[in-house]
Order: sequence, then C-alpha cells, then structure tokens
Amino acid sequence: MDLRTLLDAYRDGRISVEDAERALRLDYVDTIGDDVLFDRARELRKGIPEVVYAFSKSPETVARIVSSRDSLTLVSKATKAHLDAIGGAVPDADIREDCGIAIIGEMPERDRGRIGIITAGTSDIPIAKEAQAMAECMGVECIVEYDVGVAGIHRVIAPMHRMIDEGVDAIVVAAGMEGALPTVITSLSPVPVIGVPVSSGYGMGGKGEAALMSMLQSCSPGLTVVNIDNGIGAGATAALISVSGRRR
Repeated sequence: MDLRTLLDAYRDGRISVEDAERALRLDYVDTIGDDVLFDRARELRKGIPEVVYAFSKSPETVARIVSSRDSLTLVSKATKAHLDAIGGAVPDADIREDCGIAIIGEMPERDRGRIGIITAGTSDIPIAKEAQAMAECMGVECIVEYDVGVAGIHRVIAPMHRMIDEGVDAIVVAAGMEGALPTVITSLSPVPVIGVPVSSGYGMGGKGEAALMSMLQSCSPGLTVVNIDNGIGAGATAALISVSGRRR
C-alpha cells in the first residue's frame, strides 16, 4: 500500500488510526522464522514492493517466505524449482517462467507513470521482462520494443518514434554482446535512459562484462547503468523517475 492509498483508506474509514499509525512506522518489520526480517514500510516509504532474490535461497525457503506475505511481493531470479514451490504454496501467484519471476499479491493499476523498455536482441528479453514486472508492480505502464539492436541500426528509428509519441518518462535498454544500443538510444532520447548489460555474448567478456564496460564508457550524456542482468534495479529506477516526475 502506497502513501496515497493509505491516506485514502483512512479518510474513507476503511482502516483505523491505529492501523494507519502502524503502517507509517519506518521501523515496522515482520519476522519469519529466525532468519528473515521483512521491511513492511518499504512500499509505503519508497513506492517499491518487497523483492525476494531467489537464486541463493532454497525453493522451500522462498515458498515459506512468500506464503507468509499479505502484501505485494515480487520474487526474482527464480529457477523452475523455485517457481514450482511458490505455485504449490501460493496457488494464485503470477508465475512468469520466461523471466524467472513470481508475483504474489494484488497488482496496482498501471496509472502512475509510463516508461519504455527496449532490447537489443531476443536473448535480452528475459531481463527486459524482469524490468517490466518490477515497473508494473509499481503501477507504471510499460511500452515495450524487442530486437532493435545496432546490427540493423535502421530498426531503432520506429521504436524511438513510438517512445516519444507515447510520452515515456524514462527508457530501459537491455543489451548484451558489446552493449552499444543504450548509447545509441540515449543519443536520440529526450528522457533518461537506464542501460542494463546482459550476460549474453561470445567468449571473453561474453558474460556481460564487455557490455557493462561499454555502457560505463558511453560518450552520450543521459545514460545511467545498472549491474549485469539487474532488470529489477533498472525497472525500479525508471519507474521512480516516471512516478516522481508526474507528481509535480
């Protein structure tokens, strides 16, 4: 629940002053077992829902965590074993196997902002979908274009026209290999661009290192870069740019 929703709920008498006070406390946490502390105020404070990084956790641990949640929670970097365990524990979870994502809880309306998401190639789509899931969990609409990499530079023009026409407030660009596309997009974009280096490519540097270094050395101002395969961070940053800009 974000701050505006909380205040509306209190105004309309749907929650008590005690419930509102509890939600506003920045130190309010939930304890799950003896190894997990949930920051219940994060979404209220930042507009970003709880994210569970599944990769380094057992499927049983992830299922235990999400089954105890009563608010929007996103699970990232989940394997099929993780997703199967989540589906067993929370039958109505939104399972997205193509990008290793599970969403538990009610999604907000996508009326708080609008961002663009572009991939250089089809290999970059799972990371782009991770960014999309994160932004949508924050109530932001996503305009998506796939496979417009610099190997066919003419393919960039139509997607950029669409992004500008749709009035996006930020653009996430996911690219592997040499990671050149974010620089090209930034050179054409009137809004901030977030580059996501993707771990796709050949041999030396093919796990995203070459793309990361290329994006960090961009000569086009207006590009910021997250870490390799960090679709979650890119989606959250782009969504925050959009939401905060539209509040003014």
